[in-house]
Amino acid sequence: MISILGVTRKSRFSPNHVGNDAAIFNEVILKLTEKGASVEICNEDEFLAATTVKQENILTMGRTKTLVKKLQILQSSGAHVLNSGFGIENCFRKNMTLKLLEGGIPYPKSIVISTVADIQSIFEKLKGKGVWIKRGDFHAIHKEDVTFAGSLREAQHILNEYALRGIKEAVISEHLSGDLLKFYAVRDTDFFFYFYPYEHNHHKYDLYQQINDEVVHFPFDLVKLKQAANSAAELLDVHIYGGDVIIDSNGDFHIIDLNDWPSFAPCRTEAAEAIAQMVYHKFTEKNHNAERTS
Repeated sequence: MISILGVTRKSRFSPNHVGNDAAIFNEVILKLTEKGASVEICNEDEFLAATTVKQENILTMGRTKTLVKKLQILQSSGAHVLNSGFGIENCFRKNMTLKLLEGGIPYPKSIVISTVADIQSIFEKLKGKGVWIKRGDFHAIHKEDVTFAGSLREAQHILNEYALRGIKEAVISEHLSGDLLKFYAVRDTDFFFYFYPYEHNHHKYDLYQQINDEVVHFPFDLVKLKQAANSAAELLDVHIYGGDVIIDSNGDFHIIDLNDWPSFAPCRTEAAEAIAQMVYHKFTEKNHNAERTS
């Protein structure tokens, strides 16, 4: 029997998806126990307060920066962690942007900038309909953490507000026109689910829909999208992931966001089974390998 510690996610890291995030986690845990795993659950604060962790296998939705560092230390000492603590950190906005651009993943033109800088030259370089300004140090927690600016004055104001909030860096990305598509996937499995969120009222903030174009259903190559998503997940070192894509009128696409362990809300049952199978296989395989080398 494999022993697993499951770490839940703080509600502040689940904007508009607290219930959905808890639901997918609980369903995965249930399926793991049905497969014979022994699972102990704790929250982020309890995990951080623990002086020792007896389990060698950790399944986590946690995102607190101190928690991520603790996961990394445990991993470096031989613990098996999904998603990897290093992968979770790679999904912080600045890290994700730089890694995906460097890795050749189709991603919007983007520039990392200090929040106390003058944004004029960057705005003019990326200008089109406008630019997206995103906090660079973390995921979006508040709706202001990902903001559209249609003018230079608006862009500078948003950047200044970030500085006042203590956010030191921002990612400035070009605005891309086209269909917004959301996907969920589990690496090393065949599971891949996609849908158009505006058609299912599954978007975090109504303002985004007003800025993005209406859905046209431009044709695109699903195989290529799956390959790009998988390559992005490998680059970032995450196994349980999801993201957002813009598909233009030519069928070309750009991944605009990729997250560690999203809600999987529209496909929870199928996703939970895929996640549980992958996790059980990975932990069992690693435990057997560790026994052979000990």
